[in-house]
Amino acid sequence: MSDPNVTARINALKEQNKASAQSLKTPAYYQLRKELHSQLLNEISPEDLTGEINQHEIKQQIGQIVNALAARQGIPLSGEQKGLLITELTDEVLGFGPLEQLLRDDSISEIMINNYKTIFVEKEGKCIKLKEIIFEDETHLLHVIRRITLRIGRRIDHGSPMVDARLPDGSRVNAIIPPLALDGCVVTIRKFPKKALLMDDLVQYGALTKKMATFLAGCVKGKLNTLVAGGTGSGKTTLLNCLSSYIPNEERVITIEDSAELRIHSYIEHVVRLETRPANAEGQGLVTARDLVKNALRMRPNRIVVGECRAGEAVDMLQAMNTGHEGSMTTLHANTTRDTLKRLETLVLMSGLDLPLKTVREMISSTVQIVALQSRFSDGSRRVKQISEIVGMEGETITSQDIFVFKQTGVDANGKIIGQFMPTGVLPKCINHLRAYGIDLPMDLFAPDNAPPKR
Repeated sequence: MSDPNVTARINALKEQNKASAQSLKTPAYYQLRKELHSQLLNEISPEDLTGEINQHEIKQQIGQIVNALAARQGIPLSGEQKGLLITELTDEVLGFGPLEQLLRDDSISEIMINNYKTIFVEKEGKCIKLKEIIFEDETHLLHVIRRITLRIGRRIDHGSPMVDARLPDGSRVNAIIPPLALDGCVVTIRKFPKKALLMDDLVQYGALTKKMATFLAGCVKGKLNTLVAGGTGSGKTTLLNCLSSYIPNEERVITIEDSAELRIHSYIEHVVRLETRPANAEGQGLVTARDLVKNALRMRPNRIVVGECRAGEAVDMLQAMNTGHEGSMTTLHANTTRDTLKRLETLVLMSGLDLPLKTVREMISSTVQIVALQSRFSDGSRRVKQISEIVGMEGETITSQDIFVFKQTGVDANGKIIGQFMPTGVLPKCINHLRAYGIDLPMDLFAPDNAPPKR
């Protein structure tokens, strides 16, 4: 057991080091950094940054420029200030400037830039405002945004002021600039863990129980078509990634996304990854998710995984699920199982096909078997709130039954959600289907239990 006095001294030392780093950034430091940044664009040619980049040589070159300019202007810099300045300028040249320090911090899960001087980060489910202004001005922020988009062949300008992109580590980026953003450039970065999570990790974090994980694993192995639903930032993509780890390695999987986030290739070998493309400056070259779903059907897939259904591609996805591509999966935005089905109806109708509503509902009820509802709670925690099975039609209504639910019972003194995961006691109709695939789930998996409330 650790000594509380030692822990207190360590924490005090960390705060002291943090305060020391802040004190290094004097007005003269900021002025010199601004001048150096513009000079670096002239001193270091684009050829230096192509091919095999020698980061050590680049850093040495930056160090020489720092020393020369500081001496010429008579600006005294301590060794610590020089080291900090060289690190920040290296990030500007080789990376994404001030964002690099936030991207390196593994405790940050989301970066939200409202404008160059207003930045929030999410840590442990809580939003925290950064006290330090890390961008020099809006031009500096826009320069970083354009560098992110150029790396994946996309653009952002007044003609196309919104963009979805990704970083080399797979983090998702959304940017929107004036005139659509009234207070300056807005950037939202969703970071993903460096190590791909497995279902056991979600169980350990309390996102679901072992029973729920076992059932979902059986559904994936038994080729049940699955929807993962939930709100923004609820963890849908993370759950979809974990579910994909149960796909047999010999199956051919095709993923379709607007911005590549899925890590299915981390779990299985036979994966083809497709990504949509926006129109160019002339309005040509647009490739939608619906186009890719249609093309995927000609690529001999065993399963198709759509990162998110947002529009008419939903009807093509349902047809794929219903015509020999069992076990396909997708995500969509919804708050309950009932809302998920209604949302799916709406997306199918957005395809432009003149289908009667009853036909659409029959298509959904005969195609989708499992809905896993992911939710983000008020304390920042993310849980699988509900696992439901679609059982058919009653008249013109799609019917479903809950297999597992999370029941919230309160909130503790620290604001943490109190509740427990519970099997409803309903035996899924898909049990016989799973047995046909050699998956024999134990019946006590679905028996109600009287576990104490979980904090």
